[in-house]
Amino acid sequence: MASREGAIARARRFFDGETAQDAGFRALLAELIAIPSTAQEEGREAELHRYLDGAIRPWVERLGFRAAIHPNPLPGFGPILTAERIEDPARPTVLLYGHGDTVRGLDDQWRAGLRPWTLTEEGDRWYGRGTADNKGQHALNLAALEAVLAERGGRLGFNVKIVLETAEERGSKGLREFVAAHARELAADVLIASDGPRVEPEVPTIATGTRGSFHFDLAVRLREGGVHSGHWGGLTTDPAILLAHALGSIMDRNGRILVRGWLPAGGVPPAVKAVLKGCPVGGGGEAATIDPGWGEPGLTPAEKIYGWNSFIVLAMVSGRPENPVNAVAPDARAHCQIRYTVDTDPAGFVPALRAHLDAQGFPMVRIENAGIRMAASRTDPDHPWVRWAQASMHRSLGKRVQIIPNASGGLPGDVFVEHLGVPLVWVPHSYNGCKQHGPDEHLLIAPAREGIAAFAGLWWDLGEEGVPRRG
Repeated sequence: MASREGAIARARRFFDGETAQDAGFRALLAELIAIPSTAQEEGREAELHRYLDGAIRPWVERLGFRAAIHPNPLPGFGPILTAERIEDPARPTVLLYGHGDTVRGLDDQWRAGLRPWTLTEEGDRWYGRGTADNKGQHALNLAALEAVLAERGGRLGFNVKIVLETAEERGSKGLREFVAAHARELAADVLIASDGPRVEPEVPTIATGTRGSFHFDLAVRLREGGVHSGHWGGLTTDPAILLAHALGSIMDRNGRILVRGWLPAGGVPPAVKAVLKGCPVGGGGEAATIDPGWGEPGLTPAEKIYGWNSFIVLAMVSGRPENPVNAVAPDARAHCQIRYTVDTDPAGFVPALRAHLDAQGFPMVRIENAGIRMAASRTDPDHPWVRWAQASMHRSLGKRVQIIPNASGGLPGDVFVEHLGVPLVWVPHSYNGCKQHGPDEHLLIAPAREGIAAFAGLWWDLGEEGVPRRG
């Protein structure tokens, strides 16, 4: 007799590769990783199409979906796959999102024995570009759906729609326009999808949104070219020094943002504080540390990254660091980023910074190329769909499921909220130390195995009674 426990057991057997008719999830993931579908390297455009048309489309059509691949509304960006499987319009409809594109392979930077487009297992990890971001995550969810279909004899008891884009690593360009144009076809009751990290590797997590990403350049341009450091050093202004002092006026040496107009006016909202009480933060791996003295005083680590804004200098340059010459450089530039929550209006970022720089004596520092890369989003952490998902996951995994008001990174959840009006339930399967945008990206096997079990339980429960009511 079909059962919830049977569906979860099927999913786990597939993950472990215990069935005679297939090689398990590892082999599936290896096939997906082998497609170098990076959106950030020229000459890989065909691979974006191959990922959707050659890997995902046949899979979902085998599961009873009607699928189509659409050109991106914006020229120069990757295509978008949509698919739908409608059993009964009166039953709940879930929108499943993912992205098949990756960042650059960075082939020459991976350590010995690893290659970006080859899945390699070492200890508790699967290495390869896209294992964590995002191929491994959406593949787990589809594999869990397949297990539930098999357990229920070819039916689900609910409806599923899929949006799989290939421009997320370029800011999801074109997705907003696409969803707006296809809002009727994509209508759903809830978005349930996976991307990003858990709060800790061992702690199942639900994020109800993401922080936004706002970028800008700070530039100091003083002359047409460099001048001799011996003849002019000590006489003419050094733009790098000016820029360094301007940056120092924006944030103090302990990481506290001094442009207070960038921050939530009322501090961390009480509802956010409540859901983050006791929330752990960790699992950054060997490359990162949580430094207690860094950031806004008086906030917990969880509040700093899930309930507050951060300022980061992503890159800065003056002169030619790779080939220095004896000259006072003519200019200096820094590319900066603000990660922000929905509690702050990004329209005020540039005016607040301009007023601050002028007041601090830096009118010569220009603010250029400012704008939102990804907007912030948040669903109420107490929303019925969020609490329903938390209860389902707890039942499947038998452990605490942490809710956070928004993930620390960026995702295009705002697009689906704005144009479809759906609540957001992000269930990440990765962790902070996965190195997803650098060399040696990997997926931890144990959280991934929990992820496929959690989603098998979610998919099963969606076909039962007791799901949140529409509206």
